[in-house]
Amino acid sequence: MKVIIIAEAGVNHNGNIDLAKRLIDVAVAAKVNYVKFQTWKSENVISRFAPKAPYQKLNTSTEGSMLEMEKELELTFEDFVLLKEYSKKSGIGFISTPFDIESIKFLKELKLEIVKIPSGEITNLPYLEEIARASWEIILSTGMCKISEIEAAINILGNRNKLTLLHCNSQYPTPYNDVNLRAMNQLANIFKLPIGLSDHTLGVEVPIAAVAMGAKVIEKHFTLSRDMQGPDHKASLEPFELNQMVQAIRNIEEAMGFGEKRVTDSERENIVVARKSIVAKTTISKGDVLSVDNLTTKRPATGISPMRWYEILGSKALRDFKEDELIEV
Repeated sequence: MKVIIIAEAGVNHNGNIDLAKRLIDVAVAAKVNYVKFQTWKSENVISRFAPKAPYQKLNTSTEGSMLEMEKELELTFEDFVLLKEYSKKSGIGFISTPFDIESIKFLKELKLEIVKIPSGEITNLPYLEEIARASWEIILSTGMCKISEIEAAINILGNRNKLTLLHCNSQYPTPYNDVNLRAMNQLANIFKLPIGLSDHTLGVEVPIAAVAMGAKVIEKHFTLSRDMQGPDHKASLEPFELNQMVQAIRNIEEAMGFGEKRVTDSERENIVVARKSIVAKTTISKGDVLSVDNLTTKRPATGISPMRWYEILGSKALRDFKEDELIEV
């Protein structure tokens, strides 16, 4: 089964449905499996006293609260109906992350096949219980989490047959020394579930490495331009980078192969030209003793294999041999 690639539009539409549709177009062009958005009602999610995260302060106007910022980025439920339909017509899967119970119920009505639980909700018991009441596939992001918190959330969600875990670091952008890709192995060993990566680093190297390590799902933020105003644009891929990442992941998938060392069809034709045979180092007359003085090894591999070297040494030449001629015994 191919790696599932999710292009995370998130809030990079800046609250504008036309920009959201353009993001869908970019995701389609990159040939990802799903485009993902985020669904919320700001008043249900953020108190009026909640401060912005440090990265949000850097990438947005320092004025205003987190609530005010999120209100500007919010799409309506009606917008999501249109975006799901637009995605369907465009031939791409549609996913969203709900951030409050009202949004969970709305996405149930929208009949999404997959829902993504963000890292920030993994300790939200009422939220998790509401998610568990639906029959959809669940992707659970594990940023900022201890193993015990992940275990508690899985127990609440219940159906392990429809659950995928994403290793994640919730800093935007994530410094490379905090990515900790090997944690995917720990998650796989402990929970025996499909494992993937929700990546917030700059560039495409980390998702590619994750695929080589066995990730089944890759999620990556993307934007129309990192120069746009908004909290997540700076830590997102631009369209050409998204294309590069997808192509690289598909190449790595092919390169992972079948797990058995053997001669492949593509290299078989090079055996003769790359390997060597035992040949005459000098002119050899019939009856001469074959020795290190008159034998050597050279390409091509159409004669006696050098692995028979000691078997040939000490025998007598059956005929005359010119220099570089393949030895026969």
